[in-house]
Amino acid sequence: MRVVLAGGGTTGHISPMLATAEALRSLDPSIEITCVGTPIGLETDLVPSAGFELALVDPVPLPRNVSPELATLPVRIVKSVHQARAILRGADAAVGFGGYASLPVYVGAHRMRVPVVVHEANAVPGLANRIAARFAAYVCVTFANTGLPRQIVTGMPVRARVANLDRTAEQVRAREVFGLDPEAKVLLVSGGSQGAKSLNEATVAALPAFEEAGISVLHVTGKKNFDQDRPAHAYPGYVRVAYVEQMDQAYAAADLMAARSGAGTVTETALAGLPVIFVPLPHGNGEQAKNAAGVVAAGGGILIADADLTGGRLAREAVGILCDESRLAAMSEAAVHVMPRDGAQAVARYALDAAEERRR
Repeated sequence: MRVVLAGGGTTGHISPMLATAEALRSLDPSIEITCVGTPIGLETDLVPSAGFELALVDPVPLPRNVSPELATLPVRIVKSVHQARAILRGADAAVGFGGYASLPVYVGAHRMRVPVVVHEANAVPGLANRIAARFAAYVCVTFANTGLPRQIVTGMPVRARVANLDRTAEQVRAREVFGLDPEAKVLLVSGGSQGAKSLNEATVAALPAFEEAGISVLHVTGKKNFDQDRPAHAYPGYVRVAYVEQMDQAYAAADLMAARSGAGTVTETALAGLPVIFVPLPHGNGEQAKNAAGVVAAGGGILIADADLTGGRLAREAVGILCDESRLAAMSEAAVHVMPRDGAQAVARYALDAAEERRR
């Protein structure tokens, strides 16, 4: 059996793709798995390092308004679909996670009568997944309020080492990895794989308050931001890194996180029982605030609008939570019950079902 998985660009598409690939391999080690991405995304590093074959198609961003790119769009789509069809030869099912790589795979699979399984990570679906949901065999979603036709709430596919993370058992070892004080409270700050300038700036401004409260900070800036916003004065408890390959280690090291509310971050922190101060991305279609809504409503996190984020506000909220053991424990307990833990296995099983139905 051969299954093609499509998703790329940022870790928001790549991580669920790799989690599903791992689940497929666990369910049936004989399955041939090909991941599809584009040459411009993080998948060129992350997919091979995870041990999966990577095939590439040309990225075809869909213009959001009238521009000269519209004139060449049909030609670029045809070329990318042609590349996808070559990859899909012999495939029994195609699973897409959105992003530039997914649309040509969806179209190619539909024309070749290869069954399609869609997974939409966010509460507001992307264009590629909205198109594919019309003809997909199965439409899987992370959040119940996504609103795609015939949707099945599977939760987010999360890699096993995150889904099964025991923060308490791993905390001392994880803190050693990052050089953090094993006894101090730790705030993890990350804006995702691309980083977040407002989070970085607020964190740097809040450092004196964190030092005074005895709070350590693990600050993941994003690679492009690592040489910017450097604090004029840092203290021994402040650890600054550009990127973390294995976020489960960062989650284990932390007692609280300040982060954007991409679907992956919302899901992974909830499964880990890690309370979060969510600062949704201020532009786009509002999906990040909706992603965090369930965890916030359950009491596992709080939300600060990006426009309201300052060093003072971040310090007040973070210090208030970290210095209140009962509140911290209650938030952790609330978060851990919000999200399904077997999203990767669920999507993988639907992919196998679709493939087996085609073979009958």
